[in-house]
Amino acid sequence: MLPSNFLRLLDSQSKLNLGCQDLSSLIPSYLHRLKLCTKHQASLNARKIHAQIVKSGLNQCQPLPNTLLDAYGKCNLLQDAHYLFEEMPQRDHVSWASILTAYNQAKLPNKTLSIFHYMFTTDRLQPDHFVYATLLKACASLCALRLGKQVHARFVLSPFVDDDVVKSSLVDMYAKCGLPSIARSVFDSILVKTSVSWTAMLSGYARSGLKDEAMELFLRTPVRNLYSWTALISGLVQSGYCIDGCYMFIEMRREGVDIVDPLVLSSVVGACANLAVLGLGKQIHGLVIGSGYESCLFISNALVDIHAGLVSKGRKLFKAMIEDYRISPSLQLFTCFLDLLSRSGHLNEAEDLIKTMPHKPDEPSWAALLSACKHHGNTEMGLRIADRLLSLNMHEPSTYVLLSNVYAGAGKWEQMSRVRKLMADMEVKRKPGYSSIDLGKESQVFHAGETCHPMKDEIFGLLKELDAEMRKRGYIPDTSYVLHDMEEQEKERELFWHSERWAVAYGLLKAVPGTVIRIVKNLRICGDCHTFLKLTSSIVHREIIVRDATRYHHFKDGRCSCNDFW
Repeated sequence: MLPSNFLRLLDSQSKLNLGCQDLSSLIPSYLHRLKLCTKHQASLNARKIHAQIVKSGLNQCQPLPNTLLDAYGKCNLLQDAHYLFEEMPQRDHVSWASILTAYNQAKLPNKTLSIFHYMFTTDRLQPDHFVYATLLKACASLCALRLGKQVHARFVLSPFVDDDVVKSSLVDMYAKCGLPSIARSVFDSILVKTSVSWTAMLSGYARSGLKDEAMELFLRTPVRNLYSWTALISGLVQSGYCIDGCYMFIEMRREGVDIVDPLVLSSVVGACANLAVLGLGKQIHGLVIGSGYESCLFISNALVDIHAGLVSKGRKLFKAMIEDYRISPSLQLFTCFLDLLSRSGHLNEAEDLIKTMPHKPDEPSWAALLSACKHHGNTEMGLRIADRLLSLNMHEPSTYVLLSNVYAGAGKWEQMSRVRKLMADMEVKRKPGYSSIDLGKESQVFHAGETCHPMKDEIFGLLKELDAEMRKRGYIPDTSYVLHDMEEQEKERELFWHSERWAVAYGLLKAVPGTVIRIVKNLRICGDCHTFLKLTSSIVHREIIVRDATRYHHFKDGRCSCNDFW
């Protein structure tokens, strides 16, 4: 049924008693006005025009219902679109494409896929190319690869198999599902490649970490607009190439590309946060303000993450969101602010925040505070938070690992065993730590505790020499990062086997003298190894760059770019 504000207007229809043929001259005017509503997202005007159409008796005259349905969907009036769709006595492909698009636009791809089968069972229609493209967009949003492949198979057998718009949607779907090679094969089959297909393929390569392929494709892109730049930069940042993402953003600015969408700003702010490059972050913040996007929620989140260590600035931003911009912070935003406070060492303030915030703290909130307690050595609070977490129904494997480490670090072996049993029951496995080093012509991967490398003796010897020099400079191994019940001397020796130390030692032995040593680590670097690498950079006068699971660390002259905040 139609909404109540439309029903009041139906009484006048019987008085008019006019058919479509008598008033057909009005249809072009209504169509034009509805398209203007769609263009300007004028939802109130769309409803008024609907009322006029009903009063005039033209509500069943095509193409008015379909155009009205499209307007409601694109004006975010999903309920109105649903009512209108249900009341249509005869629905065609355009009707179905419009309602499915409306659900996609409302970020309800599950609904898009769940109502699709009524197109066959109720309206006896087969999908056309527009419907195929809409279904694939829903599959891409959900990363529903299996269903996406089924849609692909049905498309191949359809009369629309050569449609380039559907192929572009397939490229996007496979790219977002992490299958860039399949996406590329579909991309290569497109006869007339639009900017949409180029951007989708570019994003797929960048998001998958295929930097060289992404850059090569970007250079071949016929039209490099904001969306292609955004696809490249966002994908690079997302896959860990934050430095490259920042460089490309600077290049985009040099080319004078207008920023008419804030997504690229959010990505580059996030990159600055990961790299802990405050200077560039401040410049980007200025650009955000100048572009009028400071009130954009996801940029605000990223800015809070980059003013890390600058707690007072973070507090001001958080307060401004609430008081100046009237934004009601979500649980995720509270967790972001909580992480800022706790990682900066303001643990009591963070604990007060988690107890008083208007949302019920979830697993990530407690885990953020617990991780900071572990990092700052607040054992008492850490155990209190750990016990709270243990009482929850946890889902994330990383939380179990964190709990196990906290209990082990505090010598609470019984609680650690309990967590390990839960991990075993839920088949949660710790990711084995490893570090890789790229020397140009060769690369090496070192796993934690590795004992069979052919250069083991040389590497171990160099590590002992570095350790001796560090101890002269006041270094004391922090054995709290060794999570086993063993003697202190054994714990110190255990630290020697951490993979990043072996990778750096190998680089010092094999790399060209004076070159930067670049390491990638799959886990978060431990505090003792962080100290070890700072001292190593000072002793050997070499720059060392480590990308761990949290951020980039640039070690130089005994300091790190993260300012010991990661």
